[in-house]
Amino acid sequence: MSEDIYAPATEVQNVAHVKSMEQYEEMYKESVNDPESFWTKISKDFYFQKPPTGKFLNYNFDVSDGKKVFVEWMKGAVTNVCYNVLDRHVENGKKDNVCFYWEGNDPDDSKVITYGELYKQVCKFANVLKDLGIKKGDHVAIYMPMIVELVVAMLACARIGAVHSIVFGGFSSDSLAERILDGKCCLLITADGVYRGTKLVNLKDIADGALKICKEKKFEVKKTIVVCHLGPMSPPSDKKVSSPAAKRPCMSLVTNFVEGSDLWYHDVMSNASEECKPEWLDAEDPLFMLYTSGSTGKPKGVVHTQAGYMMYAATTFKYVFDYHDGDVYWCTADIGWITGHSYITYGPMANGATSVLFEGVPTYPGPERCWQVVEKYKVSKFYTAPTLIRTLMKYGDEPIKKYDRSSLKVLGSVGEPINPEAWRFYYNNIGEKKCSIVDTFWQTETGGHTMTPLPGCTPTKPGAATFPFFGIVPVLLDENGKVIDGVGEGYLVFKQPWPGVMRTIYGNHPRYEETYFTQFPGYYKTGDGAKRDKDGYIWITGRIDDMVNVSGHLLSTAAVESALVEHPKVAEAAVVSLPHKIKGETCYCFVTLIDGNTFNSELITELKHCVRTKIGPFAQPEVIQNAPGLPKTRSGKIMRRILRKIAVNDREFGDVSTMADSSVIDVLFANRPTSTS
Repeated sequence: MSEDIYAPATEVQNVAHVKSMEQYEEMYKESVNDPESFWTKISKDFYFQKPPTGKFLNYNFDVSDGKKVFVEWMKGAVTNVCYNVLDRHVENGKKDNVCFYWEGNDPDDSKVITYGELYKQVCKFANVLKDLGIKKGDHVAIYMPMIVELVVAMLACARIGAVHSIVFGGFSSDSLAERILDGKCCLLITADGVYRGTKLVNLKDIADGALKICKEKKFEVKKTIVVCHLGPMSPPSDKKVSSPAAKRPCMSLVTNFVEGSDLWYHDVMSNASEECKPEWLDAEDPLFMLYTSGSTGKPKGVVHTQAGYMMYAATTFKYVFDYHDGDVYWCTADIGWITGHSYITYGPMANGATSVLFEGVPTYPGPERCWQVVEKYKVSKFYTAPTLIRTLMKYGDEPIKKYDRSSLKVLGSVGEPINPEAWRFYYNNIGEKKCSIVDTFWQTETGGHTMTPLPGCTPTKPGAATFPFFGIVPVLLDENGKVIDGVGEGYLVFKQPWPGVMRTIYGNHPRYEETYFTQFPGYYKTGDGAKRDKDGYIWITGRIDDMVNVSGHLLSTAAVESALVEHPKVAEAAVVSLPHKIKGETCYCFVTLIDGNTFNSELITELKHCVRTKIGPFAQPEVIQNAPGLPKTRSGKIMRRILRKIAVNDREFGDVSTMADSSVIDVLFANRPTSTS
C-alpha cells in the first residue's frame, strides 16, 4: 500500500470479526437496505421477554410535511438493560469473570470486581432506591468520581426503570444545579470527594452548592446519598498511601452532613437484600438522559432508550474494538460523558468484557502512567482522546518504553478529529507499527460510533474517519441542501436512523426537531462539516455551529459568553474556537468593557475564574482579549468568522461589505495578545 494508507495489523486481521472490506461491504449493505434483518439477527444475542408488537423500525426524519420527528426500534418488545449486562452473564456461568479492574488515582490503590460481585451490589442498591420510593420513570442525578459505586448506581437505576442523569464530576455547582432542575431529578447520588492527581475536589461541597441553588429556585431534592470514597485521606504524594477503603468514616472531609436528608451509602447498603427482580420495560422506554452543550448556551438533555441503545452500544463495541474473550479493554474517558456510558459501562458489559475502570489522571504521577497500567493488566484494546496523545508526544519515547506494551492490539481515538501527526505518533511510537488504529467519529446524540475504521479490515489514512459503521448512511450537503457526490466538502448529515440515535431532548421536542432536522428536512444534521476524498474516505473538518471542542469536551460558546458577561465590568462578550496543540481547540474570548473600567491582568484572572465557577475548570479560556468594539452586521449580529480570523492572526477576511464598522478590525488586531501571534 502507499505510504499514507495503512493496512490493518496482521495479528488483528487474522482473528477479526470482519476480516476484509468485501465482508464489511456485504454486512454494510444489509444493514442499510434491510435493517430489520440485520438487527434482528443481532437482537438474538440479548434477552427479550417479549418480541416487538409492531414494526421493527418506524420513523420520520422529515419535518417538511408537518409531522413530528420520531424514531422507534422494536416497539413493544420488552427487556431490561441491566439484566442483559449482568444477569445474562451470571446465568451463563460467567459470575467469576472479571468485570472491572479498578485502578485508583494512586498507583498503589486498586481492586478487582467480578460480574457476580457487581450483580450483588447492583441488586442491593436497586433495593435501596426502591426503599426511598424511586420507581420506574423517576429521574436520578449522579455526580460521582470514577469509582465502582458509579457503575452500581447507574445500573441500579436501569434495573428498576429509573432514568439516570450523570453529571461529569468536573462541573460546577451552577452547572450541576442547571441539570438537576431541567431534568426534575428527585434524588442525588454523590461522593465525599476525589483526588485528580494531587488536586482534591470536594464533590459533596459542590453538590451542596447545587442543591442550595435548586432550593432557591423552588425545587427541592429531598435525599442525597453520599459515597464515603476518600475519608480523611492524606493528599497523594511520592510516598505510598494506604487504600481509601481503610480510611472510613469520612466525616473529616464532609463537614456539612445533614441527618435525614443526607444518607451514607455504606449505611443504606448494609442491610439491603442481594436479590432484586428487574423491572421489565418497553424497548422505547427511556434508559438515561445525558446533557450536552447547546449552541444557545442551555444544555440539552439527550434521551436514549432501552433496546436500540443497548444493541448499538454493544455492536459498535464488539466490531470497532474487535473484542474477543480474553481481551482486556481500557477506555480513559469519564463516565460523566457519553464515551463512558457507551464504552465503559453498557457496550463492554453487554459483551461480557473485562475492562479497566480508571479513577486518576493519565499523566499522574508521571507521563508513564498509561503504560504502567497497560503492562499491569495486559491491556489489549486502548481507547483515549487525541488530547492525551498530543500531551504524551511532549515527553517523547522514554516514558512509553519503560513498560511492556506488547499486549496492545487496537488503539482507539475519540472526542475530536485526530491530527495526522498525533495519529502517526500513536501508530509508530505507542503501537510500534503493530496495532490497528480506529479513529471514531460520533456524538452524545448518536449513542455510539457512526464513522470509524474496523481494525481487521479497513485500510486507514491518518486523520480520516474513513467509512460508516453498520446502519449509518452519511451524506454531504451544501448550504442549500443539495447533495454533494464524489469529491467535495459540506455539511455531514445522516439519511436514516440507527438503533442508538437519540429519541428527543428531554422536555423540549421542538428544540430536538429544530436543532437536528429543520435545516435539512429528511436528514439528521450532525452539526459537523466533512469532506470526501477521491478514494471515498470521509474526513471530519469540525463543528459548523458555535461550539468549541476542548480536549474532547463539547462546549457551547454561548455558555462561556454568558459566564463572562456576568462580571460587573463586562458589557459584551464573544467567544470563538482557537486551535491548540494539546487540547485540539480552546476558547478565545473577546470582551467589551463597560465605560470607565480598565482591562488588565487582574481582570483577566477574574474573568477566567467566572468561567471556571460557572461551567467548570476544563472550560477556562486560553485567551481573553480587550475588544472596545466587535465586528457586527448592520442588523447587529456579531460576525464570528471575522473573530476566528483575528484569533489566528489571519487578515484574509473575504467579503466584509455587510460589516457596520470595519474600523474595529484594526483595533482588534492591535489589541491581540502577543503570545498568540
